[in-house]
Amino acid sequence: MSDAPITLDGAWLRAHPLPVHSDVDKNDRGRVLLIGGSTRVPGGVRLTTEAAFQAGAGKVQLAVPDMLAIPLGVLLPEAGIFALPSDATGEIAGTDPVEQVLDHCDCLAIGPAMGSADAAGQVLDAVLPRANARSVILDAAAVIAGHDRLPLLRRMTGRLILTPHAGEMAALTGEDRDVVTKDRAKVLLRLAKDLGAVVVLKGPTTMLANPHGELALYGGGGAGLATGGSGDVLTGIIAGLSARGLINWEAACWGVWLHGEAGRRLSERHGPMGFLARQLPAETPSLMRGF
Repeated sequence: MSDAPITLDGAWLRAHPLPVHSDVDKNDRGRVLLIGGSTRVPGGVRLTTEAAFQAGAGKVQLAVPDMLAIPLGVLLPEAGIFALPSDATGEIAGTDPVEQVLDHCDCLAIGPAMGSADAAGQVLDAVLPRANARSVILDAAAVIAGHDRLPLLRRMTGRLILTPHAGEMAALTGEDRDVVTKDRAKVLLRLAKDLGAVVVLKGPTTMLANPHGELALYGGGGAGLATGGSGDVLTGIIAGLSARGLINWEAACWGVWLHGEAGRRLSERHGPMGFLARQLPAETPSLMRGF
């Protein structure tokens, strides 16, 4: 265990190279299953899906509320779509249609663009006991829902990646938000060890922790990343990298760096603020090419 965070920079990236794929089909390049979306944020999972593809995943499948299935399927012809039952608020109300493919994904991501922690909690209850994916990413509402399901999360030891911002981290841990912000290394390390998870605490500078007591720090891609949908993109990048075969710690660290550097590039071309989250994924392939 090291008290000082490592810095995510070129030296670290070169020491932890990306997988090399040649002469493979789409399944060999990694399969991602995303469960999320809501009528309040109907396009959010589009960002996650495109980010996963642009991070190199060979196959991405979406499980979304039924009224979003056709529009997203047309918008994302590269992705497979599962229409899930929805409730009166436009949130996911059941997972039966997607449970048949839980054994056939390398990375499962739950929560992007969901607006209800209650709905996300029902997804966790139904899916996590049956999930055999190498990695499981919990984002947004699914992180908050984890507060009442810590024993369930602990059973996922070694496979979880959590991607909260400070408010979601406070909801998950029961800590005051100010404590999370001021003592983030301590809070991160405690949670990572308790759950056997990789935890990414998003912010102006992003800090990561793993169950072995390691911390990593990324200095931030600029204020332009503080925009709607940016977190959905980060989840997709990490999911794509994980599906390709990176271990969870490396997938999270690489994902944070790629996301931040994409923001840095866009700020240099367009200005420090005003670019959109949907512009971030297209920067990923060329950033990876440099390594």
